[in-house]
Amino acid sequence: MTGFHDSSAWWLLLLAAVPLAWWAARRARRRSTIAYPSVAALRAAGTSWVSRTRWLPLALRLAALALLAVCIARPIKANEQTRVFVEGIAVELVVDRSSSMLAMDFQKDGRRADRLTALKDVAGRFVLGGEGLAGRPGDLIGMIAFARYADSTCPLTLDHDYLVQVLQGTEVAGTRTEDGTAIGEAVALAAERLREATDRGGDLPKPKSKAIILLTDGENNAGDIPPMTAAEICKTYGITLYAVGMGTIGEAPYPVQTPFGGTQMMPVPVKIDEKLLKEMAAATGGQYFRATDTRSLAQIYETIDRLEKTTTEQRRYLQFRDLAVEGSDLAGLRLPPLLLLAFLAVAAELVLSHTRWRTLP
Repeated sequence: MTGFHDSSAWWLLLLAAVPLAWWAARRARRRSTIAYPSVAALRAAGTSWVSRTRWLPLALRLAALALLAVCIARPIKANEQTRVFVEGIAVELVVDRSSSMLAMDFQKDGRRADRLTALKDVAGRFVLGGEGLAGRPGDLIGMIAFARYADSTCPLTLDHDYLVQVLQGTEVAGTRTEDGTAIGEAVALAAERLREATDRGGDLPKPKSKAIILLTDGENNAGDIPPMTAAEICKTYGITLYAVGMGTIGEAPYPVQTPFGGTQMMPVPVKIDEKLLKEMAAATGGQYFRATDTRSLAQIYETIDRLEKTTTEQRRYLQFRDLAVEGSDLAGLRLPPLLLLAFLAVAAELVLSHTRWRTLP
């Protein structure tokens, strides 16, 4: 449906200035500027195509005025649906939010940062791109966040801005009853979400390749599903698991509450169960990485890019399209923005009125 913004439609009243401008121009041309006894000789000489189209510059000027008035009134095409086809795979991000992710053994923008902050930065660049990475615009990506329990916080989607918004809002488990690291349950839940995407009905294509990217500090201590059992589930469903270890091994500064209500950094023992993560990844044909810099992230990119991609349809719903600055379709033809047409009309009028169609005052 095409119309105008309610708050600016009244600017269409400027269209009344178009006939006034035509009348003023015609009146100015009727004024006698040179006294001459007879124009019979000039009429006998005939007319050229330029003289027959001397109205063209004025018409272009009036058309530009009309288009500018329409643009100010903000014409819109509402409730538009577009279909975009992209090639990609289905990916589930499995994000650890246990209290151990508060260990301050990372650097971000030259400052000390905790593991979860670093994880958000790594995962955000993986999805949207940045620092030399192109992002994953064609992949269906979902997210599982876990501590003692695993939760599906974002379904598989091509709306990656929303996904990263959910990711940035993820916080470390705040209570002891919520704290823990249930790697097995989180991976099993991610595998189930990918299986549902594969078994879905309808006409939408099923993803040919499915992957889980597990970002964790790698010590499973909660949940009823053993991590290797979850890896076997992934193997059964044809899902490749890529495990990303977050943090150092040994000791790391950790924020500890003091008796006076403040926070003090204390060195605490930390450990990444790299052996477990490597075994889980190997069981599914995946790999284990350490997310310490962009280089390790680029390795994940290169590996996942080798997977077989599927053409997926994305349907986008626009509340409105501003026709003044965006093109539109009419009878199968793509029309340029109205504002561009107005500027082209002004430019054409200036060129014509200063060349072959130039007239004396």
